[in-house]
Amino acid sequence: MKAFRLNRLFHPRSRRCFDVAIDHGFFNEHSFLGGIENLERAIAVVAEAGPDAIQLTVGQARHLQKLPGRFKPSLVLRTDVANVYGKVLPRSLYSLMIDHPVEQAVQLDAACMCVNLFQIPGQPEVGQACVENILRLKPLSDRLGMPMMVEPLVFQPNEKAGGYMVDGDEKKIIPLVRQAVELGADVIKADPTDDVSIYHKVIEVAGGVPVLVRGGGKVSDREILQRTAALLEQGASGIVYGRNIIQHAKPAAITEALMGMVHDGLTVDQALALVET
Repeated sequence: MKAFRLNRLFHPRSRRCFDVAIDHGFFNEHSFLGGIENLERAIAVVAEAGPDAIQLTVGQARHLQKLPGRFKPSLVLRTDVANVYGKVLPRSLYSLMIDHPVEQAVQLDAACMCVNLFQIPGQPEVGQACVENILRLKPLSDRLGMPMMVEPLVFQPNEKAGGYMVDGDEKKIIPLVRQAVELGADVIKADPTDDVSIYHKVIEVAGGVPVLVRGGGKVSDREILQRTAALLEQGASGIVYGRNIIQHAKPAAITEALMGMVHDGLTVDQALALVET
């Protein structure tokens, strides 16, 4: 049954996936709300552009699923919430799973669930909470045939950049990706490495589990398109971008450009022309 849902996530022609993450409001950070203050409108704009999936929370998935027709993007349901993203961390940290996550995913007609696997400097207890979440989710995922996307996320020190900046050290990313696979991930959503030319090592260590690459912080159009091309060349099975879509001046145009790269092999210049038209 998982294969049936994964068929809704991955494009039938390219067998790749472009998932737009719009679940940022779950994490109680004011800076995350740029571009999605009116989430219903943001979802409608992105959905019209036609990515393969949109990542949302239990409280906001309705805005996608109420859209009429058979061809809207698939839902990826965020199943855990954490308070680990600020530059100054609170006294008590958590990473909590929503109640009955798989049942809620089924009720919302999701194609996949997403759960974090944090590695935060000096905060091993948060990593432990993530592992416990995944261990509980795995048998439930298998029982009801709901694919589990695990998001191994390597943090830089929070006081340096806040918890949303990627640590691109492959020596940290590669073992965390492998741990996600060992824990039973059906799909991996992983950080890009600083040196994109070695990303094939991340793909290799995933052992055939499809790897979708996170977008990270907001960058220029050319930079995100160049990075996307390089990651696809290294064997990535797709991308999961958030702020580079929702905070873009033309979210529909950048979505179309990235879809062209992921599924149709557009060059960087060809994709950039779609954005600049």
